[in-house]
Amino acid sequence: MEPIRVIEGTALPVDRSDVDTDQIIPAEYLKRIERTGFGPFLFAEWRKDPDFVINDHRYAGASILLAGANFGCGSSREHAPWAIEDAGFRAIIAPSFADIFRNNCTKVGVLPVELRLESVRALMDASLDDPSTRIVVDLEHRSVTAPGLDETFDIEEFTAWRLLEGLDDIGLTMRNLDEIATYESRRAAWLPTA
Repeated sequence: MEPIRVIEGTALPVDRSDVDTDQIIPAEYLKRIERTGFGPFLFAEWRKDPDFVINDHRYAGASILLAGANFGCGSSREHAPWAIEDAGFRAIIAPSFADIFRNNCTKVGVLPVELRLESVRALMDASLDDPSTRIVVDLEHRSVTAPGLDETFDIEEFTAWRLLEGLDDIGLTMRNLDEIATYESRRAAWLPTA
């Protein structure tokens, strides 16, 4: 997982609330055994509409996803954050997130940022008016800045530390390899190994 400090870029404004994980990545695309390759199927059903924002070439290369309230509701599938990350997004800004979705995002290096509804609306409007609008998400300072907006956000300290260090669950475990090896060397030989 890549460490996150500052994410600066343009945004894809998905101006919808209650977007569930099946809308983010439909179940028919969940047959892969890898964690990669889901990006092309992000919002697959909505992509069929030529007017859906992700089809607008002016938003190509966006690194921030803007969304309405309760983003990521529905099932607890990890594939939704995998698809978002695989499509190149490093942060999602919304008024609220489903809890499991928020947690799954942080485990793959996607920063979920909750801002006031008015602030998200201002970012949406700015990005819809001008797709080249730059947004800066600073995890170290817990801030989001854009033309006409300078706001702070909250994030749990341990989660922020993990993201700043680029540590997923495996990375956290790997930090303790010496202690694990010491423990294993003292275990009785007759105990199961795995």
